[in-house]
Amino acid sequence: MRSRSGAEFRVFISMPLHPAPETGYPVIYVLDANAVFGTMTEAVRLQSARPQATGVGPAVVVGVGYPTDLPLDLERRTFDYTPEVDRAALSVRPDGSEWPPTGGAGVFLSFIEDELKPMIAAEYPIDVRRQVLFGHSFGGLFALYALFRRPRAFQTYIAGSPSIWFGARAILEAERGFEDILGDGPHDISLMIAVGALEQSLSPQERLMPGGAQRAAWIDENRMVDNARELVDRLQRHAARGLRVAYEEFPGENHVSVIPTLISRALRFALAPAQ
Repeated sequence: MRSRSGAEFRVFISMPLHPAPETGYPVIYVLDANAVFGTMTEAVRLQSARPQATGVGPAVVVGVGYPTDLPLDLERRTFDYTPEVDRAALSVRPDGSEWPPTGGAGVFLSFIEDELKPMIAAEYPIDVRRQVLFGHSFGGLFALYALFRRPRAFQTYIAGSPSIWFGARAILEAERGFEDILGDGPHDISLMIAVGALEQSLSPQERLMPGGAQRAAWIDENRMVDNARELVDRLQRHAARGLRVAYEEFPGENHVSVIPTLISRALRFALAPAQ
């Protein structure tokens, strides 16, 4: 799919096998789809087979990926998932390499909201009142950006291991304007922020790798777990406006190993059968 801005995306779509309910299926939009779509699709398929036991109903899964056979397009995702920042605010990467272009989150959000979602809703039986956005790492950062900028775009936001540290925590500027954009409500918006408990320390494997000291300094500065906890604490004040916030911290999981665990928990949070 080519966007109006000329960017090319690879869109993955999975439909449940049984007929849709009258209201349509909930839909979960998955970022980094080249890497995550298969795991998400199989988790939905397996768990929704027994919703009375798992608490997960069937859903359409829409993966937003890139025209590559690699699991991640590092340059594209860095641009699409990050807010605009002063380049001087970008921290030095552990390997000393230059940052690729950043700051495309606004354009990417417009593509999802104004181009992709209308196409999906026109072609598939979607319940537009039950739309979920799932992202991890920079994708988790983008999920927060979407919530803060266009909170009514989705009903549920899953921000896994969000890179709140990016650009000297530039996302917090969007958070500061969130209250005005959110208004008085009442709303029905849910947010899960989740991290692996080991994301703020080097794994045993990383300790044995060259450049461990630089990596340790990077992790300390990024404060993945602390930033997530602090944001959750601040957002709790919006509960009266109809924002439900959940925090999950998974023992024994690091920044990459957390993904399958996060997916399983996120499905129960986002796709419980409607009462």
